[in-house]
Amino acid sequence: MNLNDMTRRFLLREEKSKSAMTYLQALKETIDSLRPRTQSDYRRIEIAKQHIAEVRKITRKLQERVILLEEQVKVLGEGRE
Repeated sequence: MNLNDMTRRFLLREEKSKSAMTYLQALKETIDSLRPRTQSDYRRIEIAKQHIAEVRKITRKLQERVILLEEQVKVLGEGRE
């Protein structure tokens, strides 16, 4: 996919539904761009980064579980046919 196709899809809002991981990545990039002015701001940003990392781990595990369950449903569906 080239840049022109991506731009066209964005402008036409043809973008596929975004996953939780996409939103987490965007959130992490936003937090990384923040520049704390105080030590307490710095600590808050670091805690937010840790929370994002934990949510990413949980999301990854949930996605793996969904894939496994979808495969099981598919096998069960094939068994009924």
